[in-house]
Amino acid sequence: MTAARIFIDYWNFQLQWNRRSQKGCDWSKLPNALVASAAAIAPQFGSLRLDDIRVYASVNADRPNDGKLRNWLETFLDRQPGFRVFIRERKSRVQPIRCRECGLETHECPHCHAKFERAAEKGVDAAILTDMFSLAWEQAYEVAILVSSDADMVPAVEKIQDKGLKVINATWSGWGHQLAKTCWASFDIDPLIIQLSR
Repeated sequence: MTAARIFIDYWNFQLQWNRRSQKGCDWSKLPNALVASAAAIAPQFGSLRLDDIRVYASVNADRPNDGKLRNWLETFLDRQPGFRVFIRERKSRVQPIRCRECGLETHECPHCHAKFERAAEKGVDAAILTDMFSLAWEQAYEVAILVSSDADMVPAVEKIQDKGLKVINATWSGWGHQLAKTCWASFDIDPLIIQLSR
């Protein structure tokens, strides 16, 4: 059997899921669906032995819904068999919007007067890549299933594959072409929506 690990960029996955489905994702079914899809495009590996599912998320303590998300991540998802959840903090900061035509900046919504904020995600990509590298160094997997569309991961994926390991990219149709092209193989998640919907 071929040792495999799954690395999931939570927001990269979840935001696209929300755009494509009105139903929630059954996360308990996600690992088996990803492994089956990876095995179908890479039959030369035989059966894949899933050793680990790592989910990397960021939360913003200033937002009440993110408190609910943290609770779900820590008290449900992290307790599912094989799952490990890694959470990074995001901080909101006021960020004005500038009109490209006239150059006017505005700091708040003209309708409800809420401040325009941006919460930069800190450390999620770095955490994914650090774990992919450290586990590769430990020879803890032969195949990584990377659930992301982020082109920033391309150089690291190239280095990991230079060592003879295989990275299979699970991405959304129409997204992440550069990362998908760099990975040893890739497949679209879209066909899995029906079987993963709650």
